[in-house]
Amino acid sequence: MDSIISTPTTPTRPHLTPGRPAIATTISSHQPLDSSVIPKHSVHTLVFRSLKRTHELFLSNQADLPPIDEKLEKTCLSIKAHDEYFPIEHLVEETQKVKKSTVKNVSNDETNEMTIATENDANATNGNVETEFSKIPVPPSSTPKASTNNAIVLSTGNALMQRKQSMMPKPEWHPPWKLMRVVSGHNGWVRCLAVEPGNEWFASGSNDRIIKIWDLASGKLKLSLTGHISGVRGLAISSRQPYLFSCGEDKTVKCWDLEYNKVIRHYHGHLSGVYCIALHPTLDILVTGGRDSCARVWDMRTKVQIHSLSGHSNTIASVECQATEPQIITGSHDTTIRLWDLIAGKARVTLTHHKKSVRAVRLHPRLNMFASGAPDNVKQWRCPDGKFVQNLTGHNAIVNCLAINQDNVLVSGGDNGTMFFWDWRTGYNFQRTQAPPQPGSIESESGIFEMIFDQSGTRLITGEADKTIKIYKEDDEATEETHPINWKPDLTKRMRY
Repeated sequence: MDSIISTPTTPTRPHLTPGRPAIATTISSHQPLDSSVIPKHSVHTLVFRSLKRTHELFLSNQADLPPIDEKLEKTCLSIKAHDEYFPIEHLVEETQKVKKSTVKNVSNDETNEMTIATENDANATNGNVETEFSKIPVPPSSTPKASTNNAIVLSTGNALMQRKQSMMPKPEWHPPWKLMRVVSGHNGWVRCLAVEPGNEWFASGSNDRIIKIWDLASGKLKLSLTGHISGVRGLAISSRQPYLFSCGEDKTVKCWDLEYNKVIRHYHGHLSGVYCIALHPTLDILVTGGRDSCARVWDMRTKVQIHSLSGHSNTIASVECQATEPQIITGSHDTTIRLWDLIAGKARVTLTHHKKSVRAVRLHPRLNMFASGAPDNVKQWRCPDGKFVQNLTGHNAIVNCLAINQDNVLVSGGDNGTMFFWDWRTGYNFQRTQAPPQPGSIESESGIFEMIFDQSGTRLITGEADKTIKIYKEDDEATEETHPINWKPDLTKRMRY
């Protein structure tokens, strides 16, 4: 009996037609696909079925919002009204009470008038008419009538709600500053200044490699310290120890003991000239920066370098230290300002708003803010994240130095000898002055390299290119009438406020 070899068949997917049972078809693998097996439908039928499926899909109305709860809606409106009109809610209640009492008084007056009229009619009929009573006017109600205006007004005529203050704050008046004293003694440009915490004397460093100490009250020379072999670029006086720290273009950082007037420590590590120095107000550390584009943190006593804050790509011209975050702020000729984390030894924020080299950074003595000066403009920032506050434009010069006192007076000194005095809050420039040149000096020697306020904030000390130190003070005779505020805010600041 011959064996019958059957060809294996491959089951195909049944064709599903909506509304019809599935038809299972088996097609041999060696036979071609028969098109007559697949049912054909018209375009109208296919479109209708697609519409039907779409209708069934969205029949539940899932996108519709739930019905509004009236109770919750009233609660929400009452909370909003209480939050917005809380200062005058009691006045609205009083007004409603006044309205109710007025309506009651009016109704009582009408009933009284009707009673009087009926009595008069009865008297007239009886022949005992008293005309005097009919002429007596009914006294008006003592309660005030409700105002028809939307605004609620007091009986004195003043508005209940306080009027909003002006969106643009007016600058505070500051007396002008005038030159008080000129101190001469250096044989080179005066590049750095520092005031003693006791406010009795101040120190100055110059390109003649000498540090001089002057009496603040009289301006007389008290002491000269020699030891640097190049120009002195930075000074800092400790408030806890009798130490004076100095740095210069000879790559050295020195610690002077003011009890013996001698150098007791050297801090080695900088690869080029050191241009700025700052002391931490609470820790025994100092920070220096210079031409090697690196800010170095030193232990004051052990002379050990704690951190090497690298990140700038050009000379560090200014450094500031404070107790709060960020503890170190540096300004560089690479047009950036960096806010450093002292614990991690890394940059916390990098500010790139300036377009030219940042030569001056100064902290506010009372506020958690600081200012930076560059040839493009002076900018104000807010710590700890370096949030930009405002621009102080108008000082069209290379700004070498800044100074801020407790009375919110910001002073910027330019490379051409100009000094601009600003109101810190509004950025109003209330005075512009040109430093008087020293007799015999040339015109190009009129730059201001450093300026600092004394501890009281009433004396401004400047170090200049004509080898002199000038001391300024406020004009005691000036008043708001003699020197009025000529304030014209620009549109950008108005938009900012």
